[in-house]
Amino acid sequence: MTASFSARRLGSVRRAASSSSTLAHRSMAASPYLVWAGAAAAFLSLAAFANHRIARRAERANPPMGRFIEIDGVRLHYLERGEGEPLVMLHGNGSMIQDFVSSGLLDMAAQRYRVIVFDRPGFGHSSRPRTKAWTDEAQADLVHGALTALGVPRAAFLGHSWGCSVATALALNHPAMVSALILASGYHYPTVRPDVAAASVPAIPVLGDLMRFTAAPMLARALWPLIARKIFGPAPVPAKFEGFPREMAFRPSQIRASAAESAMMIPDAFGRSDRYSELKMPIVIIAGAEDRLIDFDDHSGRLHAALPQSRLHRVADAGHMIHQTATLPVMQAIEEAMALAVSAHTDQSATEREHRRAAL
Repeated sequence: MTASFSARRLGSVRRAASSSSTLAHRSMAASPYLVWAGAAAAFLSLAAFANHRIARRAERANPPMGRFIEIDGVRLHYLERGEGEPLVMLHGNGSMIQDFVSSGLLDMAAQRYRVIVFDRPGFGHSSRPRTKAWTDEAQADLVHGALTALGVPRAAFLGHSWGCSVATALALNHPAMVSALILASGYHYPTVRPDVAAASVPAIPVLGDLMRFTAAPMLARALWPLIARKIFGPAPVPAKFEGFPREMAFRPSQIRASAAESAMMIPDAFGRSDRYSELKMPIVIIAGAEDRLIDFDDHSGRLHAALPQSRLHRVADAGHMIHQTATLPVMQAIEEAMALAVSAHTDQSATEREHRRAAL
């Protein structure tokens, strides 16, 4: 009996040892995956922490240049300089007020006009509530409300790139406010753009949020030299662009705003393009002949052909960032549009006086 008990006990011990060995083997087999998962989680946490710290440091190094106005739940940052006829400047995707400041165009225009420059929603120091889709029309309504609150009933509008979309939407939906349009490097018609799909990923809920807090800022920094060559080329990046705060553009919040606008670029162009014939105000179109981001003929040239009252300027050897590399021609386009607006207003006033006299 004792021998039988000992045998059974020995068998139990062997089975337990065998089971422990099997579990240990499985644990060892699974451990590489656990190690990689743990390493990935640690990396993402560290990246998110670092990006947060860098973003806050960028904001401290680049405090608001102007003032704030609260419109429809948006804290909108704007800068105002100069006196005279109002001129509103709207920057492109991924940019902010400092783009116009560093280019010198803001100071140049402020010598003759009352210039108002906005950080569009989500860019610079302006907020971008996630409860709303910030299409070109939504942003146009926002700018209209802000200018009304600032006591500006009518102004000329300069838009660059995505800013052209907002300026044009404002002219279509609030024509009484727009005395003239200056459209620089605009995207005016829907086209096939595979690059837009890739740029839109950080706007996707959950996955995009994970990316923009972790890998996207680092990727943006790494790709910045290539991006700069594309948007400035064939011209070199001017030294004055060093005044543009790149780290502000690499913040997770601004990366999301930029991705969302990339996603809306083509659908918004679909919505606008059938209405261009409604635009009756003076329009000056200017773009770089060698724009590597938005083809000159497919957009600026085509829009000019659709608008008989428009004027077109094709700047040789210039790319997408025309206000930075060809600042004087852009300033001349502004002056041309302003002069056309004054002339149109004078003609309209004369016509109205004739109608009143005829009615008497």
